[in-house]
Amino acid sequence: MTNEPGTFLRQLRRRARLTQEQLAERSQVSVSTIRRLETGKSTDHRLRTLHLLAEALEVDAEERHRLTAIFDEAQPGPAGRREEPVQSAPLPLAPAEPPTGALSDAAASLAREVGRRWQREERHRRVHDPFPLPVRYQQAPADLMDRPENIQRLRPGAVPRDLDLSGELRSVVDTYRSVESRRLVVLGRAGSGKSVLAIKFVLDLLAVPTSSVPASSVPVPVIFSIGSWDPLTTTLRDVLVDRLLRDHPHLAHRTTDGATLAGALVDGDLILPVLDGFDELAEALRGPALEALNATSLPLVLTSRRDEYAQAVRQVHAPLVWAACIELTDLTVEDLAAYLPRTDRLSASSGGQHGAGVWDAVLERLRVRDTPASVRLGQVLGTPLMVTLTRTMYGEAPGKDPSELFDTTLFPTERHLEEHLLAGFVPALYRHRAPERVDAYGQVDRDAGQAERWLAYLAHSLTRGTHGRQDLAWWRLGESVRVSTRILHTVLLSGLCMAVATWLVELFGYAFLYTRELEPATLLLQGALAALLSGLAFGLVHCALALSGRPAALPSRVRLGFSATDRRVGRRPVRQALTRFAAGLLAGSVLGIGYSWADFLVRMLDDQFPDTESSSIVTSNMLVLGPTFGLTAGLAFGLLAAFEAPMDIAAAATPMRLLSVNRATAVRQLLVLVPAITLGCALGGYVVVRLLQQVLPWAVIWPLEWALLVGAVGGLGGATSYVLAFTAWGQWVTVARIWLPLTRRLPWDTVAFLEDAYRRGVLRQTGAVYQFRHIRLQRHLAQSYRGAGHGRTATEDEGSPAGGSAPAGR
Repeated sequence: MTNEPGTFLRQLRRRARLTQEQLAERSQVSVSTIRRLETGKSTDHRLRTLHLLAEALEVDAEERHRLTAIFDEAQPGPAGRREEPVQSAPLPLAPAEPPTGALSDAAASLAREVGRRWQREERHRRVHDPFPLPVRYQQAPADLMDRPENIQRLRPGAVPRDLDLSGELRSVVDTYRSVESRRLVVLGRAGSGKSVLAIKFVLDLLAVPTSSVPASSVPVPVIFSIGSWDPLTTTLRDVLVDRLLRDHPHLAHRTTDGATLAGALVDGDLILPVLDGFDELAEALRGPALEALNATSLPLVLTSRRDEYAQAVRQVHAPLVWAACIELTDLTVEDLAAYLPRTDRLSASSGGQHGAGVWDAVLERLRVRDTPASVRLGQVLGTPLMVTLTRTMYGEAPGKDPSELFDTTLFPTERHLEEHLLAGFVPALYRHRAPERVDAYGQVDRDAGQAERWLAYLAHSLTRGTHGRQDLAWWRLGESVRVSTRILHTVLLSGLCMAVATWLVELFGYAFLYTRELEPATLLLQGALAALLSGLAFGLVHCALALSGRPAALPSRVRLGFSATDRRVGRRPVRQALTRFAAGLLAGSVLGIGYSWADFLVRMLDDQFPDTESSSIVTSNMLVLGPTFGLTAGLAFGLLAAFEAPMDIAAAATPMRLLSVNRATAVRQLLVLVPAITLGCALGGYVVVRLLQQVLPWAVIWPLEWALLVGAVGGLGGATSYVLAFTAWGQWVTVARIWLPLTRRLPWDTVAFLEDAYRRGVLRQTGAVYQFRHIRLQRHLAQSYRGAGHGRTATEDEGSPAGGSAPAGR
């Protein structure tokens, strides 16, 4: 057969009575991949892909073995006699079939955005000031890497060549390309330069595409921080797709197959994952994570501290399969002697020789290493992180003498030295300097103690949960507040919105429609009852979300687009619209029933209804307002899904741009929902009343003026409550911009503070989120926050009242 593998796969699919689309949905393998395999257009495959297809087709062990075996036999190999053991073709860096059309454009635009982002981040980290610290690497121990014949993808009997895995920062791409499997593990101790090497790898790979394949077909290297990945609940593919959608919302556009561009890029082998921070996974998750990676043949780069990776290897009894492994080496005294004096610009300008000055005595003692103190300091300064901290604390702050680092009384161990450098980093960065206007967020000359306390709170908030996290996302700042407080916040906020809406609409009615006189007590009571019942309804929704484990709000990946083009490129599944309709139906029905009781109680207290009619009146109100509000809210939220379109490419280039886009989206949602719910209630109520007239034994009246007023209350109050309590931007405004500053845990100008911390170098940007410059700094600040008595536990923090005092210690 000319296409025996594809024919066999097609036979299995037909036997299971599945279409290609159904098999794709069941196996999570893209339709285009299945089509290429069945037609023989794909001469390369992945073992994980075949296993997913076999599981979806429910084949037995023998058929599974035959499926993988015949695809292996179909793999192309170099010319030579068939009976001789020859080297197999290495895994290509490009997919078997070059992308075309929208997928090719998406890969190209993603490559440009990734390159711009990391070039900006490299400049921001001052990697080239005055020159990059030398980051060198060597081959890791043999027990931490796969066998050479597996790394080189050799056929049985072939003799592996010697691997040359030594080099430095500028040669990392060449080292990676020398690995046929295209799987590389980078090990090093904390602060040894793994993240800097990952950035350099991405930039160099983007700058110099291979000559053997078209540039448009080369996978785009993307750095993914995996410290918060839970491999027991989320697959690697889902992590990659979700992160791409978070950091590049324009990839939510859908292909002709119905998949998002992010999913199509991952499934089409057009993404080269650079998985940074394997050691940041919880200890119990490292083994399962390594097993999940071993279940794939995906080309990748993985970074980790050595001990944590070695522990995972021992746990699963195997290193990362097919992967070569390199280990970063420490800086030498010669490296420090070449680097540190050139950072001392003041000494050079005052006539010092060769720019030496503040570092003379330190470097001399490090060269001699005649005392335990010099040996300890030399060991500490063996990593770029500690060299950077030392430079910032002593070389860039006048009046500081680094010779104190040799004091064995103050710093008896290496740990004490490192903690001292970490503790002095933030105050050194926040020393007084002239304000600088940058973009929309001006730099502020902040008090170092206050800034450190706020940063410590942010670091402490990241320890919330079982495994903690590293991503400092603006939409998750409110999660540092305990769940009960957040639910109470939703109750009070939605109640206030509904009360204000009731008062405004009723005042309008008294001014232009009602013939009776205004009674302030009745008006206040009506607003209070509406606030109570609607607040309880929205609080129950938030409680249900909390019990289900779902976050209350995530940033929107879409914008509202009203043109035909926007609706076409942003098409969303019907299931999503139905889900929105069901949620709106439930919430609207509860809100309508609650409002009907509030209106009834007010009128009863005002003696507007005879006692004999009370039961029929309250029943009519619930039967009319419940379905009316429910259907209106369901249709309104369902229609919103029809007008959603993916964001532009630059929309999420930074956290603040994502915040700005979400603010605009929330305002647009409010402007659409208020009139939609108001008119929907009036017209929908008319339809509901006409239907109820056929079954109820009493007459139901639905005057248009009253219907519009009721709809306006639901539109203003309900839509505002939803936007402020259940959208990412609304929670950011009410919690991060109001509640947390009131409790003195964050400044009032939170946006400017985060941007200022980023510009000073305390924070870094990774896509749409911030991260602390290094995980060691994050942990130090979090520990100092709890040590100062601010945080009672790692998972909740009530903070001090606005009028109280808060200790300022580190």
